[in-house]
Amino acid sequence: MKIKVESNSIAEVEAGAIVVNLFEGVTQPGGATGAVDTALDGAITALIADGEIKGELAETTVIHTLGRMPATRVVVAGLGKSQDFDADRVRRVSATVCARLRRIGVTDVATIVHGAGIGGLEPRAAAQAMAEGALLGLYRFDKYKSGGDDKNDLEALRVVEFDPAKIPDIESGLEAGAMLAGAVNRCRDMVNEPANEMTPAQMAEAALEVALAGGLEMEALDRGDMEELGMGALLGVAQGSDVPPKLIVMRYRGDPGDDSNTIALIGKGITFDSGGLDLKPPAGMRQMKRDMSGGAAVIAAMGAIANLGPKINVTGIVPATENMPGANAQKPGDVVRTMNGKTIEIDNTDAEGRLVLADALAYARSLGIERIVDAATLTGAILTSLGKVRMGVFGNDQALVDHVLASAGEAGERAWQLPMDDEYKKQYRSDVADIKNTGGRDAGSITGAQIIGEFADGAAWVHLDIAGVAYGESSSGYKPKGATGVPVRTLVNLAVRLAGS
Repeated sequence: MKIKVESNSIAEVEAGAIVVNLFEGVTQPGGATGAVDTALDGAITALIADGEIKGELAETTVIHTLGRMPATRVVVAGLGKSQDFDADRVRRVSATVCARLRRIGVTDVATIVHGAGIGGLEPRAAAQAMAEGALLGLYRFDKYKSGGDDKNDLEALRVVEFDPAKIPDIESGLEAGAMLAGAVNRCRDMVNEPANEMTPAQMAEAALEVALAGGLEMEALDRGDMEELGMGALLGVAQGSDVPPKLIVMRYRGDPGDDSNTIALIGKGITFDSGGLDLKPPAGMRQMKRDMSGGAAVIAAMGAIANLGPKINVTGIVPATENMPGANAQKPGDVVRTMNGKTIEIDNTDAEGRLVLADALAYARSLGIERIVDAATLTGAILTSLGKVRMGVFGNDQALVDHVLASAGEAGERAWQLPMDDEYKKQYRSDVADIKNTGGRDAGSITGAQIIGEFADGAAWVHLDIAGVAYGESSSGYKPKGATGVPVRTLVNLAVRLAGS
C-alpha cells in the first residue's frame, strides 16, 4: 500500500472512502469531522443522537455520501475516551479502519491524522502511529494459498492535512512508521514460514538479505566454527538434527569511533522445537516453528536500525538450530561445556533455549560488548504469569531494564518486569556440573532467565521472554492471527534511545 500526504480539506477529497474521527461522549462534532458532518447535512450528528455512533474505541461507522460529497463513503472512527488517548490507540484505530475498508472492497482511502488536533499528540508521532497501524493491520500471510490474486487490496492511503505547516512532520512520521511496520512484517513473514522453509541456513539467507539492503556487516558461523569456539551448549542442542546449525552475526556501526557505545541484541533461533528426547506432546509441538521468533525479531530490527542510523554500534546475534530427537540427540543427564567454560547438566532436553543463548551471550562477551538484550520464546511459565498480554522482562541492571520498559511502552508492546532474587538460583544447582538447565516448575520463567544471566559475565543484561506475545491465536487490532512481530519495535526504539542517552 502506498501512503502519501496532501494539503486539502478532507471534505473536498475524492476517494473510495474518507476517514474522520470522534471521541467518546462528543455530541457535536467539530474540526474536520464537523466539516464533513455539515456536507452530509448533519448525518453524523443525527447518528450520534440516535446512539448509533458512540465514539467508542475502534468503532467504525460507514456512511454512504450518495453524491453529497466527492468521496463515496465516510467512515467515522471512534477514538474512545479522550483521557485514555495515546499513540497506541491511533495504531488500533488505523488498523481497524483499514482492515474493514479492505473487506468491503475499497482501494483508495483518505484520512485525517488521528490525534494530531485535540488528541494532543505531536503530528509526527500521530502520523507514525497511523502508518504503523495501517500497515500492521493489513498484514496477511498467504504465500502458500492459491487464488491470492482474487483478494481485495487497499492500494492507497492519503493523509490529508489542512495546515501546510504540519506536512513536513507528518511526512517524516509516515516514513518512519512505514519503515518500522515493514520490519515487523518481515519478522512476521519469517516466523509464519513452515519449518521446512525456514531452516537455520534460510534464516541466515534472510539475514543476509537484510544486511545487504541496510549496509550491515554479516557472517554466519557454521558447525566447525562453533566447535573451534567451544560452543558445546549450542552444539549439544543441534546434534539431534541432520540440519546444520548457524550462528548468525550482524553488525551495525553507527559510532565507529567509540567501541564502548555498543549493545548486543540476541535472539533465540530454534527453527523447530520437538523438545528433543524429552518430546513435547503433539498439541505443544504443533506451532513450534515459531520458536525462532526472537531471532527473527533481531534480524528484522537490525534492518530498521540501519535505516534509522542512530549513533550507536549494534551487534545482532542469532543462534539458529533445530531441536530434534535424532539418533545422536543429547540425553537427560548429559553435561555440556559452554564457550566461557561453564558446564551445564542437561536436566531436560526441552529447555534448549537457555543453552543456545548461553553460548550466544558468551560470544557477545568475547567481543567485549558490555550491554546485552536477548529475546526468546523461552518458557510456558511466562504464560501462567502474564498470559498473552505482556512480555516478561528480567535483568541485572535496572538502568538498562528501565530503558527497555520505556522503549516497549513507546512501541505499544506491553512488558512487565519480574524479580530476579538470588534465592531462586538454588533451584538449578547441579550435583555434577556448575548448573542445570532447568530449575523445576516453580518460578520457571525466572529461573530460566537466571540461567541465561549466568553467562552475562559482568555485562548489563536484559532478557525478554516473549513466549506469550510472539504469536496470536486470533486477530486483534493491528496484531494478526499468527506471528505478531513482537518485540521488533521495542528493540529498535531501544537502540535509538540508548544512542541519545
